[in-house]
Amino acid sequence: MNKTYSLFLFLLCTSFYAQTRLLSWNIENLGRSKSNLELEFIANTLKDYDIVALQEVVAGDGGAQTVAKLADELNRKGAKWDYAISNPTSSSAYKTERYAYLWKTNRARLKGKAWLESKFQLEIDREPYLATFIVNQKEVTLVNFHAITKSKQPEKEIKYFKLLPAQYPQLNLLFLGDFNCPQSHTVFTPLKKMGYDSALKGQKTSLKRNSKNGAALASEFDNLFYHKKVKKIEGGVIHFYKAFSSLQEARKISDHIPVWMAFSLDEN
Repeated sequence: MNKTYSLFLFLLCTSFYAQTRLLSWNIENLGRSKSNLELEFIANTLKDYDIVALQEVVAGDGGAQTVAKLADELNRKGAKWDYAISNPTSSSAYKTERYAYLWKTNRARLKGKAWLESKFQLEIDREPYLATFIVNQKEVTLVNFHAITKSKQPEKEIKYFKLLPAQYPQLNLLFLGDFNCPQSHTVFTPLKKMGYDSALKGQKTSLKRNSKNGAALASEFDNLFYHKKVKKIEGGVIHFYKAFSSLQEARKISDHIPVWMAFSLDEN
């Protein structure tokens, strides 16, 4: 192996290691209803990412225990994972949920404790779950969120996000989750004026009940919004439903597909 090729491999590996692969997924009703085979499928979908943010972990019926089982399954895939689970959100019992984070311990470290944002818990049904991670000796704070449904006007909740950068001026906030609202909506304009951008544009992320003319995706709901201090390397979605014979079978896993981005903080 000549020196030029060795240097190329070193730079390639160094560049890849400097990237953080972040994934967000609304896994519908993540709780005791998920079978061991379904959890294994979910783990295989997540295993190549460094940090995972989950929405719609059920508040009861084994939601927290199922996240722990998912972490155990991931630990059998070749890397050590840790996890954090929120308390139930403070909305009514009908809508309350938990959030969760899972991360590879050799790729990220949780700083302090994750927390549910209490300041807007009266204005936001499922208040976001924040966590600061240290990656490559730099920090990023994830704002994990599941909005109310489209029919209930999620923009009424999302509008409060413009206040969070001023509330946490020392934090590098990255908003992600199921917004039930497309990134093109004007409610995101204040964040965009502050220097935020969406990882995905025009990408539908919710599953239809039945495929029509080969189209499986319905609405542009899930995304990641990062500040210009974050260098986005690439972003995309995982069409996990293609592994199933029908959308009905796929929807036993979730009615949303995962969204992800690879980013670097090295140039901040």
